[in-house]
Amino acid sequence: MLFKELYTPFLLLFLHSSVKSLEPYDLLYENGIEAYYRNDYQMVIDSIEKALSSFSQLRHTKISCRLGCKQRYPLELTPRDWDLSFASVMLSRSACVKQCEESRLGALSRHRVSEDVKSEFHRRIPYNFLQRAYFKLNQLDEATQAAHTFFMANPEHMEVQQNLKTYQTKSDSPLVDRESHAYMEDYHTGLKLYDKEQFEQAIKHFEDALKGYFRADVDCRAMCWGPQKFDEYEYVDYKATLYEVMADHYIQILVCEHECIRELSTRPGRLSPIENFLPLHYDFLQFSYYRVGDHLKALECAKSYLLFHPEDKDVLENVSFYEGLLQDYLDPADVRPRKEAEEFIRRHRLESEIIHIAAQGLGFSYNEPDFWVTSGDRQDENRNTSLPQARKHYYRVPSVNELIDVKGLLSGKKAVLKIDRELREGGPLLYDEVKFVHNSEYLNGTQRVQLDNVISEEECQELQGVASMITLAGDGYRGKTSPHTPNEKFEGATVLNALKFGFEGRVPMKSARLFYDVSEKARKIVQSYFILNTSLYFSYTHLVCRTALHGQQDNRNDLSHPIHADNCLLDPEANECWKESPAYTYRDYSALLYLNGDFDGGEFVFTEMDAKTVTASIKPKCGRLVGFSSGGENPHGVKAVTKGQRCAVALWFTLDPMYREVERLQADEVIRSLDQDDYTQGRSEDLNINPKDEL
Repeated sequence: MLFKELYTPFLLLFLHSSVKSLEPYDLLYENGIEAYYRNDYQMVIDSIEKALSSFSQLRHTKISCRLGCKQRYPLELTPRDWDLSFASVMLSRSACVKQCEESRLGALSRHRVSEDVKSEFHRRIPYNFLQRAYFKLNQLDEATQAAHTFFMANPEHMEVQQNLKTYQTKSDSPLVDRESHAYMEDYHTGLKLYDKEQFEQAIKHFEDALKGYFRADVDCRAMCWGPQKFDEYEYVDYKATLYEVMADHYIQILVCEHECIRELSTRPGRLSPIENFLPLHYDFLQFSYYRVGDHLKALECAKSYLLFHPEDKDVLENVSFYEGLLQDYLDPADVRPRKEAEEFIRRHRLESEIIHIAAQGLGFSYNEPDFWVTSGDRQDENRNTSLPQARKHYYRVPSVNELIDVKGLLSGKKAVLKIDRELREGGPLLYDEVKFVHNSEYLNGTQRVQLDNVISEEECQELQGVASMITLAGDGYRGKTSPHTPNEKFEGATVLNALKFGFEGRVPMKSARLFYDVSEKARKIVQSYFILNTSLYFSYTHLVCRTALHGQQDNRNDLSHPIHADNCLLDPEANECWKESPAYTYRDYSALLYLNGDFDGGEFVFTEMDAKTVTASIKPKCGRLVGFSSGGENPHGVKAVTKGQRCAVALWFTLDPMYREVERLQADEVIRSLDQDDYTQGRSEDLNINPKDEL
């Protein structure tokens, strides 16, 4: 019988009926972007709408297949032959999921999508293209919905914010977030009704929000059951035992499931979750039920809240108060917390225990996040000391320990704290021609400097000539020609590429070397001006030009480069900057050396941590250098280039020699060879120059 159970699912793989496979959403999205740059706006709409539909169907199919197969093959272990029973269920589920997904999606390999594309869909970038395309075709209702959907995840995007206002003046369409989560919408609607003391209506929305949350939790966990990454192992050399493989894979899945709490409480486009999100449902409900006279449910919800915060004095007092209001025939001890809350907390604590045991036994680090924060500084206005406590509902920036995150097994999230070195500035500029312009105080910040005449007009023109010959569209931006805004084209080149072009005779070697020399000059000036006690090393050097695209500059309000920090992930809402991947956390100082000023727009701006309040604005011109420390103390961006081309040498530095730029080290070898007059024609191969080496 056991072998029949094993055999049947595999037989299904060959017997399922063929259906039309789902088109991969990344290919549809790529078609839409290509159509956008051809000004074929109907094709943009058709392709990107299909891509969004395909993305949604793919997720829905994975969830339904995984949950359906889990239900079809339940795990019922018996003491006898438990290992074979376990293997039978796992193999049956595996075959079931594969058959289910392939019957609906086609070949699963077609749906493997890059992390970059996944990130763009997570950030709702496709809706930015959609709102433009709909506007071009005068479909303002659809443009309004697309713009609003994008804006909900990108509230700092000034252009879309302005577009949305324009669309609303010409369209009666309501603002619809096409990607909204029903449980989140119900929760926020409940909050508004609660603030208006419309408690009966608030109860309905909070109850619906809870039901939706637990459904979303099931889906989130199912999405964790896919392939996992084994970053520490080379697949070919992976020789772990059966138990090691199972433990490694399972613990990654378990951590992923455990972190669904954070994912489900985080609004789109945000890094920080809503504090105390799930418990607050019960907290608002306990007081709302009291206000409508349902003391039994008020007690039930208060006890549910205490599962998350058993020491909460306010709610403990509420519990005693509600117990005194019960009918005489009711025993308060018989009133239990809600079953779904008890099961959720039981599973959550068991998961936490297993993960910590695994961390000790398998030798990885895990820092348990504080999922349910309660402290802060905003009190619920409904609090009345003569009534049960309506709770102090707080909304504050989480502390560092509260926001420790876990990705896989090893990495953690930490907020940017004060710079851990003495901050000094005002050191010598080393070169007589360099002119000091502004320091940190004038620029309203920390570790900032503006200098002029770092290079001459002749050198600027020569470097611009080099740029016109060696820069490649998308270089430095993973091949994306418009990485920050679809209204500009970005082109770039590294020092090593310049020298390679010099060896090949495609640019004068003197000009290629100038790129190397001016970047070294900038490094020395930054190191000296900020009076660093150690050497400053190159982390990345990039000659980059951004060009305004014709026909796409009307009423622009976006940025050429959004506000960001160079070594951490800026979180304006939380007023924090998180030192975690994919940020270049090892970068310590940054500098921009401008080559021209004959363009419209393109001002460099520093802002506060809110990414909105501009603290300093600097107009580029030939020979002007802006230097600054790379952390969250210096958020910055670039205003839209609306006409012409803006070129600069962008430089990032590190104090840690372990993170020196590989291409720079190779370029150093080339320069040493030139200085020693060892260069002969054809020697480039002996120098082992590989322009494709990555940082």
